[in-house]
Amino acid sequence: MMDGSTTDRGRIAAVLGPTNTGKTHYAIERMLAHRTGIIGLPLRLLAREVYDRIVALRGPSVVALVTGEERIVPERTQYWVCTVEAMPVGLGADFVAIDEIQLCADPERGHVFTDRLLHARGYHETLFLGAATMRGAIAALVPRAQFLSRERYSQLVYTGSKKISRMPPRSAIVGFSVENLYATAELLRRQKGGAAVVMGALSPRTRNAQVELYQNGDVDVLVATDAIGMGLNLDIRHVAFSGLRKFDGRRMRELMPNELAQIAGRAGRYTQDGTFGVTGEAPPLDDDLALAIQEHRFAPIRKLFWRNSDLEFGSVARLVASLEQPVEDDWLSRAREADDLMALKAISDREEVRARINDARDVRLLWDVCRIPDFRGISHTEHAELLGRIFDFLHDLGRVPDDWLARQVKRIDRTEGDIDTLSKRLAFIRTWTYVAQRDGWVDDVAHWRGATRAVEDRLSDALHGALTQRFVDRRTSVLLRRLKQKESLVADVNDKGEVTVEGQVLGRIEGFRFRQDQTASPDEAKTLRQAAMAALRPEFHLRADRFYNTPDTEFDVTEQGGLMWGDQAIGKLVKGDDPLKPTAEAFVDDEAGPEVVTKVQRRLQHFIDRRIAAQFEPLLALSRDEAVTGLARGVAFRLREGFGIVPRAEIADDIKALDQDARGMLRKHGVRFGQFTIFQPLLLKPAPTRLRLVLWGLWAGLDVFPESPPPGLVTIPNDGQQPKGYYAMSGYRPAGARAIRIDMLERLADMLRTRDTRAGFEATPDMLSISGLTLEQFADLMGGLGYRAERGERAKVKPVPAPVPAPEPAATDAPETMDESVLGAEVPTGLEGADTPDPMPEQAPPEVPADTPPEVPADTPAETPPTAPDEVPGDAPAEAPPESRPEEAAAPAEMEVFYTFTWAPRRQGGGPRGPRRGEGGREAREQGQGQRSGGGQPRGEGGKPRGKGGKPPRGKGGKPQREDDGPKVFSAKPERKKDRIDPDNPFAQALAGLRDKT
Repeated sequence: MMDGSTTDRGRIAAVLGPTNTGKTHYAIERMLAHRTGIIGLPLRLLAREVYDRIVALRGPSVVALVTGEERIVPERTQYWVCTVEAMPVGLGADFVAIDEIQLCADPERGHVFTDRLLHARGYHETLFLGAATMRGAIAALVPRAQFLSRERYSQLVYTGSKKISRMPPRSAIVGFSVENLYATAELLRRQKGGAAVVMGALSPRTRNAQVELYQNGDVDVLVATDAIGMGLNLDIRHVAFSGLRKFDGRRMRELMPNELAQIAGRAGRYTQDGTFGVTGEAPPLDDDLALAIQEHRFAPIRKLFWRNSDLEFGSVARLVASLEQPVEDDWLSRAREADDLMALKAISDREEVRARINDARDVRLLWDVCRIPDFRGISHTEHAELLGRIFDFLHDLGRVPDDWLARQVKRIDRTEGDIDTLSKRLAFIRTWTYVAQRDGWVDDVAHWRGATRAVEDRLSDALHGALTQRFVDRRTSVLLRRLKQKESLVADVNDKGEVTVEGQVLGRIEGFRFRQDQTASPDEAKTLRQAAMAALRPEFHLRADRFYNTPDTEFDVTEQGGLMWGDQAIGKLVKGDDPLKPTAEAFVDDEAGPEVVTKVQRRLQHFIDRRIAAQFEPLLALSRDEAVTGLARGVAFRLREGFGIVPRAEIADDIKALDQDARGMLRKHGVRFGQFTIFQPLLLKPAPTRLRLVLWGLWAGLDVFPESPPPGLVTIPNDGQQPKGYYAMSGYRPAGARAIRIDMLERLADMLRTRDTRAGFEATPDMLSISGLTLEQFADLMGGLGYRAERGERAKVKPVPAPVPAPEPAATDAPETMDESVLGAEVPTGLEGADTPDPMPEQAPPEVPADTPPEVPADTPAETPPTAPDEVPGDAPAEAPPESRPEEAAAPAEMEVFYTFTWAPRRQGGGPRGPRRGEGGREAREQGQGQRSGGGQPRGEGGKPRGKGGKPPRGKGGKPQREDDGPKVFSAKPERKKDRIDPDNPFAQALAGLRDKT
């Protein structure tokens, strides 16, 4: 019972030891072993914590909570959980316990704890819990007390100074001023994602909400005052002091070693070891002090603060005298003047108050009012003014008026404002909460207790929200909490690829790679990625399954070898062991796991293998055909190396050595033996060309792959900056300022075979149509192919009004349109032979439709060739005699430009550049074929040219002779070798066939 007169009854024990020895837990067990009990705790925060624990064990109907601002007392109360100041006096209980009994030496509150040490007793058992430094004082003042020593469950180790940015997880940083706490929390928000804030001035609701942020893992650091040293059970592994001095209400002073130990001892719970140190501006601890804290060795307490509790209420003077009564015990020291005594003196000096004090009841009432704590922290004068007003109401009216109290509460009941504003309002409401808890001070106690408690709760929630908003990055806190929970995080990925976890946007997912939010700080970014990877792991697996079952039509290969899934980069191609077998490398974050990486890589490899098989089917079929043997097998191998295109000059010897059977085997697979190129026409389509350039770039080890030409263009600019081999892989052959597509070049070559390349010829509309060039551009192109172009002007011939039917084209005429279907037409009759350039297959590339005119390159001037089909000399009707057109006789003639092309191979000492060796003349020499000359006249026996009557038109020495009845005819044979043709003529092999057929 709470009465010193019964000190001889019951067991009295002092359970002493350092922190983390289970003293409070032991006291709760002992109290619940009795029918009734009271336990006094140093803080209302700790009282609330113990109350919740006992309620969980015995239910709320038998447990009371009594603090200065909170009073929960059920009718059948058996167990009382109180702050030491609020412990009921005169209440008999079987069990009484006082926690943190070493606070008897506290200058501000010590006299209250000393009074409980001397007078609080239980009928059957009394426990004093605290530090071992109290052993001597308790033994002297309570001779019957038994002592129980308890050892710390875990080790406590000093780790020196650490930067705040390097603070380990589950740390508490302890400061002793609000400014210091706020500055530390701000820094932690930037570097660690935030911190929870715990101060003794917080309401239990705010404190519990902040502690919950820390306990559930929302934040990893707790910023607190020395309030955490008073038995609060938190999961703290490291305690760091940001300062070693505190304001004790009167002055700044150094913390005592035992105070430091009490706070540092919060590190390490139960059997888990803890560490402590300093941070910020706090100096390192002395070695002796650090060792003393580790070994729990401190000087024993020699003096306890005391104030007389046997008060006299006859008058204010007698009450003050009893409060200031001296003590003669060597262990006790009279406490300094407390706030309640200061308020009593200040109020009693007022004339109006003295006039109201008539008896002991008035003195007791005044004393009760003076014991209202100064929650607001204002000056003593202002606090005394408020207390005087309350005393007036209670004395004159017997209660605090409802309307006045309502105005005070309403003025405070506002949740807007910053942390400081909300803290002040919360301190103000605590005053009215205290008033509402006192029996008889208000008319409707239940109403005002509920009203003030509701306001306090709203302000507490608002303060918690303000603290969290200012000192916690909500996104990081949520992720940290979920990361520490056992259940897996689940990410939500919207149609834009944004990744959210618990409503927090973390970044974007691109394929199987996570791109996190770039606004995060470096420390936050690490947490974001950790949380995102944990959340995205199941998403990656689901996405990998969906990706594996995606059809090939949703994949593509970029011109730089990138592998795309829709618009997302999913991987890239890297060089393999075979030109046609590159390796697919997937873009997958390592955190997705090896299973996802393997599945994505396998699917990409399947895609690229099938894409190559489809685009290069003719080439792969040729390489797989076991019937292709011998030299044909070698040519097939070279075609495979060249991705279906090989310049003829590179394999001229092999082509020359092929017999008809070997050629037939290759032709069966679509191989065309062109004048300049050996190729498979189906591989000139845009899709195979695009893929061929990628594969070639990989195999050649290029850093940047050249882009494929736009589809459908017959010629493209000849850019000297392109890598060697680019034009061949693009399906083009450079000639002058432009490069011409190789299939069109072969068609042009077929047309040129019928022309007199020595005497000279003009370009036909069909030639211009094939190339899609202007006459000037065509002249440059022909120059690149080895022809000399001579420019001239002449009067333009006007056609007669009546159209003259055009003669039927000969079998050897070239096609008149650019219809791709004629690419597969056979060589005109008389030009076929074993070594004649082979015709194209029947099927033409789709990029130039049969009924569509040739596409002109973007950089080519859109001009109509100057020589129209019906104006070509030799094809136009004869011009009418001048006398038949007198009206036009005086009109000036309209001039037209024309070019005459003659074969002009490269010669020693310079001259026009013709085809390189091996591209035209070399092939003719290798195959021993001659060229048709003189406008395509057939040769006689032995390859000699025929003249009139079958006689040679040349004289002695092969010099040309003038004939009066015919045009000049030049021989294509060299002077000294009359039985051989010109070795530099690119069309020799075709004309040689004519000689053999004749």
